[in-house]
Formats: sequence, structure tokens, C-alpha cells
Amino acid sequence: MKKFMSLLLALTMVLALGTVAFAEELVVDTTILKEADNDMINNYSVLAVNPEAPFVDADGNAVEDVALNTAGADALYQWLVSEAALEMAGAYGVEEYGSNLFYVKDDAPVYAGEIAKATEETKAIRLSTTTSVNDSGLLGKLLPVFEEEYGYEVEVYSAGTGKSINNAKMGNADLILVHSKSQEEAFIEAGFARVVDGFEKERVTFIYNYYVLCGPSADPAGVADAETVKDAFAAIAEGKFQFVSRGDASGTHTKEISLWPEDLGITAEAESFADYTEWYVSANTGMGACLVMAEELGAYILTDKATFLTFVANDGVMG
Repeated sequence: MKKFMSLLLALTMVLALGTVAFAEELVVDTTILKEADNDMINNYSVLAVNPEAPFVDADGNAVEDVALNTAGADALYQWLVSEAALEMAGAYGVEEYGSNLFYVKDDAPVYAGEIAKATEETKAIRLSTTTSVNDSGLLGKLLPVFEEEYGYEVEVYSAGTGKSINNAKMGNADLILVHSKSQEEAFIEAGFARVVDGFEKERVTFIYNYYVLCGPSADPAGVADAETVKDAFAAIAEGKFQFVSRGDASGTHTKEISLWPEDLGITAEAESFADYTEWYVSANTGMGACLVMAEELGAYILTDKATFLTFVANDGVMG
């Protein structure tokens, strides 16, 4: 009897430890519920800023005497689509996260020409970019290799695509790396971009990943069973389930707006969702911070997959 009780006690302790271990693994409850929909492809493009652009300040007043590092911008632009950089971008995350965080586009140009090394005058490069490539850790992987090989120092301004583009419009960036086609095309149309030597057009789209619709594992809106991502968004709105929006004119925010049912009338303007504030949270901040907020609220959220996988791997902590 004593032997049986000892075995029973041992078994209870093993089960208890297993339960604790399992609980410790479930640090992040937010999970991917919808992905690989045709409406969820997320393309990234690089554009060099035109030194002759009509630069303006935050109030829209003309800014003169803007000095850009065009030589440094060319070097980084060319390197980003070099064979070495594309191979690194395509492999990033596979070993650490068990999944591709980014993919190289089949039609991406591969630059094989000479890339100029830095001089004292061209050493500092200002890159204005989206939080997605920064929060995911991709730039932290790529830029040190570029800097070590060519002698440049890259200063990164990371914000939503809209803010990153506006930063360049004020003359505060030598090139941009963003992910909103409509905003990129408007940037070109307004004369802010230029064609870099070795390329045929201002905008080069070279990597992509996917937006994913995430939410609490319980999935009260049933979005995982929705036929399309647009049906999933409709279910969230119909049930008035909490949703965290970037709300910052970023590429992710632009994509999110396009997925809501048209009759809701949700746009980037605050007035458009004034009647939905009991469930629609406009955060006006970066992707990492929004994921933390969604986790705390048990809310749904649209995010790029790269940042989400990084978020999970970091146990829900974003720097």
C-alpha cells in the first residue's frame, strides 16, 4: 500500500510539473487565425529620394537647401537587391523561428554591378522605413553586414509607412523602405523619388511576406472558420469584438482599412469610426506596441507575419 501511495504521489507531481511547464509555454495567447488569403500579400519596396524634390516642412511650407547623400543611398539601394542581401533576407528567421519571415519576389531584380564604398563625405546614410522590417529584426540582420563590408553607417528612422514617407518629404531621409503601393506611387508622382543607376524605375519591389489576422486563441468571432479574410473582418464588426488598429497611416493600416465591409465606412479619419469605439481601438503606434496591446485586451489585430513571429518568440515583449 505504501509503495502504491508513493507511485501515486510521484505521478501527481509529474502531472503537476507538466501542467506548470505547459502553462509557462503559453506566454502569448494571441495566435494566427487567418493567413495565406490572396488579399494578404505584403510587398516591400525601396525608393531613393530625389534631391530636386519639392521638400516641405511639417506645416507644408517649402524647405530649401536640403542635402541628401545620394551616393550612400545608391550603395544601400543596390546592396539590398544584391544576391548576397536577397539570400540573407530570404533565409532570415527560418533557423530561429522555424518559418520564413520574408520571401524574395520571383521577379525581383538582382544587382550585380559595383557598389561604391563609403568616404568621409558619404558615410552617413539616413533610411526611413516601416516598423515591420525593424521590429521583425530584419534590418538588425542585414545592415551590420552592409556597414562592415562597405564602411557606411545607416541611421534608421522607423515608423509607419505614412510617417516614414512624410519624413522623406521633409528631406530627412536619403532612401525609404516601405510597404504601401498606393503611397509609394503617390510619392513618385509628386517628384520625390529618382531612378538609381542600374535600374529602370524608381520603385523596386524585392521582398514580401504576408499579413495575418490574429486574435485570442478562443476566437469568439469565429474568424478561423470564415471563408475569406474579408468575411472574417465582417464577423468581427458584426459581433463588435475588440480590434486593435495601427491607426497611423502605415502600410498595415492601409491594408486593414481595405478589408472592412464598405458599408461600415471605416477610413483613416477618426470620424469614420467614431460610432465603433467600444470595439475599434485606433492605437496610432507601431506594430510591436499594437501586438502588446492586442494581447492585453484579448483583441483581434492585423499584422505582418514577420513581426508576429518575432513577438511570439520574444514571449510577447517588444523593445
